[in-house]
Amino acid sequence: MIRNSLVPAPLASLPWRLILLVVALGGFGLVVLYSAAGGSVQPWALSQGLRFAMFLGGAIVLSRVGEEQIKRMAIPAYVVLVILLLLVELLGAVRGGSQRWLDLGIIRLQPSELMKPAIVLALARFYDLLPAGETRRANAIWPAGLMIGIPAALVLLQPDLGTATMIVAGGLTVMFLAGLPLRLFVGGALAVAAMMPIAYTMMHDYQRNRVLIFLDPESDPLGRGYHISQSKIAIGSGGVFGKGFLNGTQSHLDYLPEGHTDFVFATMAEEWGMAGGVAIILLYLLIIRWGMRVGIAARSRFAKLTAAGLATTLFFYFAINLMMVMGLAPVVGIPLPLVSFGGSAMMTVLLCIGILMAIERSNRRAR
Repeated sequence: MIRNSLVPAPLASLPWRLILLVVALGGFGLVVLYSAAGGSVQPWALSQGLRFAMFLGGAIVLSRVGEEQIKRMAIPAYVVLVILLLLVELLGAVRGGSQRWLDLGIIRLQPSELMKPAIVLALARFYDLLPAGETRRANAIWPAGLMIGIPAALVLLQPDLGTATMIVAGGLTVMFLAGLPLRLFVGGALAVAAMMPIAYTMMHDYQRNRVLIFLDPESDPLGRGYHISQSKIAIGSGGVFGKGFLNGTQSHLDYLPEGHTDFVFATMAEEWGMAGGVAIILLYLLIIRWGMRVGIAARSRFAKLTAAGLATTLFFYFAINLMMVMGLAPVVGIPLPLVSFGGSAMMTVLLCIGILMAIERSNRRAR
């Protein structure tokens, strides 16, 4: 927030420190995409930059929306997205063997991405409406479980295990923060662990292969384990300070698959080394820390749950991607937010940031 009589009040009231962090992260992503294309703004950096500017502008506009308006839209937005997920099953466009997109002519919309913040908003609204004394009763559990289960099941049908996992994780985070008994989560975790063998048999072949390769990536280094093996080579070869800008070999010689999307961190780490990796992680942590502080400062139950849930969603984004490219988790197709090439994930992340800025603005007005 800037205090200067020469600056218009709407601009002065913006959280400029956060915006600068977001711009630094997005700008670094454009540099990495420029390098991944061999030193060219085409085909990734230019379109990514235009989308980033447009969605960041949208986030700033969204920051002017009042908390009450966001609260009123939470449940309707969730319902609309469930309908869109149903339409994906009926009319969705198929890319890479998955049916995840609705072709709207101008853009291809991926409703499952938007469900990540929508499930947080809807559950925050649900627990905001629920009397405090009801939080530990059954009517605080089964409706929330149903609200999480329906979109997660629809996303699994696409199939998209990574996005379904994030929807479930975001929803469970809000349930936990709402004050549900810890024993429910411990019991649920044990039940999930017991059902893992059954879930494994129900997976698609490529999903089972991802789990097997995660457990033993060296069993097929030139086949199913190729992505992980090349990602580790790229990250390791970068050393402390990297090979230098535009000097990466894994990505430039096409050894590293998806070096501009899911494995963009490996592309970056090869050229910028551990120093670049630590810088990106620090930027993410500062943004997430800001989001959690917004939740702590919030006055209403809805704002607290929403801010903490959205900040946690941002954490899941980058943590799962980093674990994936380092071989610490199966490859589940989660992009690195604001760095990986792609519009849907960027729109979702900046939507989360826009809502957080709106809550932060409401906090200041309340004070």
